[in-house]
Amino acid sequence: MTINDIYKHYSDTIEKYQGRSGALKKTIFQIGTARLAIFIVCCIVTYLYWNDTSTVVTNIVISIVVFLALMKYHNSLYKQKLYADKQIENASNELKGLEYDFSAFDGAEEKIDAEHSFSLDLDIFGKRSFFQSLNRTVTSFGKDKLADSLINPQENKDKILSVQSAIKELSKNPALLAHFISIGQMTEMDKLNTKDFSVSFSQKPLLANSLLWKYLLYIIPLIHIIAGISIFLDYIPGSYYIYVYILTLVISSIPLKQVKQIMNTFDSKSKVLETYSELMTLIEHEKYGSAYLQNIQDELKKPSSASQAIRQLQSYYNNLTVSATFPVFLLFNPYLVWGVRYAIKVEKWTQVHKNDINRWFNTLSEFDALVSFAIFAFNHPDYTYPTPSDKFIFEGEALGHPMLHRDKCVRNDVRISKTPFFLIITGANMAGKSTYLRTIGINHTLACAGAPVCAESLTFYPGRLVTNLRTADSLADNESYFFAELKRLKMIIDRLQSGEQLFIILDEILKGTNSEDKQKGSIALMKQLISLNSNGIIATHDLILGNLEKEYPDNVKDYRFEADITDDNLTFTYKIREGVAQNMNACFLMKKMGITGL
Repeated sequence: MTINDIYKHYSDTIEKYQGRSGALKKTIFQIGTARLAIFIVCCIVTYLYWNDTSTVVTNIVISIVVFLALMKYHNSLYKQKLYADKQIENASNELKGLEYDFSAFDGAEEKIDAEHSFSLDLDIFGKRSFFQSLNRTVTSFGKDKLADSLINPQENKDKILSVQSAIKELSKNPALLAHFISIGQMTEMDKLNTKDFSVSFSQKPLLANSLLWKYLLYIIPLIHIIAGISIFLDYIPGSYYIYVYILTLVISSIPLKQVKQIMNTFDSKSKVLETYSELMTLIEHEKYGSAYLQNIQDELKKPSSASQAIRQLQSYYNNLTVSATFPVFLLFNPYLVWGVRYAIKVEKWTQVHKNDINRWFNTLSEFDALVSFAIFAFNHPDYTYPTPSDKFIFEGEALGHPMLHRDKCVRNDVRISKTPFFLIITGANMAGKSTYLRTIGINHTLACAGAPVCAESLTFYPGRLVTNLRTADSLADNESYFFAELKRLKMIIDRLQSGEQLFIILDEILKGTNSEDKQKGSIALMKQLISLNSNGIIATHDLILGNLEKEYPDNVKDYRFEADITDDNLTFTYKIREGVAQNMNACFLMKKMGITGL
């Protein structure tokens, strides 16, 4: 499949659902017109035959039945149209994404963390971030799972391979991915906070353990049956029934506070529960070849179907909510103790499934995150799945940054095949050093997550990535830029000394001090990193660091990004080359901008 095939897929999807949405809109209008006509005809017939009671009653009953049937059909059509419109919207957003406009997606700005080992440096979160380009999750906990898979890289080789297999399989089924997302967008999923929802299940039951109310569920209806039979057989006067009704109404109203408290556990979240059930149904009923996806499916099927259980809870909750409405409160509560009956059913449900609910939602979050990775894989047919290694290695051909336009992205190779080993990258301003470092970092992150990478090939060790590309000072902490950088470097040294194997990417070591201190400090740091048996890439303007290759020929390799000055014009190839940089461009650029005091 080529990128043109991807464009065509989304264009065809838009065309298909636009036709369906238009047809549904027309039918919905016709159903609405029919409902209005039935109402008008009912009124006319009622007026004309007002003195014929049987005709009027029959007319009203038939009109109500037909009206309600059409209303149910109308709601079904409206839901189908909403689904079609979501498919159109999502396909349109994917077409924009193929042109690197990801504004329609959530970048999770709230997850930006300057203290994290690499996420801030690699622009993982925020506006125009990599997460924004990747994120297609429809649940808040799926979004958390997706973010976690990036900021807490997987280190287990077998787990990475199993996730790769799952993403490969899902990416070949774009219809399933689109269906999952569109269903998930049918309601506002964030209305249900699953953490609070789960915690509520650990609370002591208010009614379910009460023997009194368990017996009253049977006794009260029996009282009405006995009273009715007694009146029918003339054992008691019919007027006495009003006392039976008032008594049972009062009794059924006693636990009203507890019933409302149980009802508030869900707080008008019935539609969200319905959507969760539909998403789980989709996962449960699909056939999977990947063992990872089969495990996800199995988790939703034990001890019983999660989708059916959630649907049952939704039904209980709907009936519980109805108990608070005026007609049900007066008619069903006195006879069937309706509110208490369904409050107990809800509490029993929570007791039965209190150990399942976290597992179900966690499983759903895993699938939700996989959908995002699968769409990413589908949208990038030229990307490749990297090979994880048992020992440190990071070797790749034609690596590019996934946020750079495919037509403009210049790809470069990388080779680190032993430990300890560092690449020292020198070069002019704007020549491509920082972009190269971020390219390495983001592809390492993707590789550890089990996703395809922007490369022709990549073999990697799923170790722990640490970067220092964007250190900032902090006025709030009274912390200078230099001190912030030192803290970052100390963190790296401490982790290495504790035995961690890190993949280190640094851009311009010790930027916050003078040139002489910087050179001495940079060389000392590099020697310490080598002595601690670490690996990584260092970008610098200090050409003196290029001498380290002579001192450590087995542990250091020099590479450069050059700025070529020809006929008073500055050009960049953005291609990495061996050796130490020859051309620097700061003075040239300053003269070009009219700063001539050099």
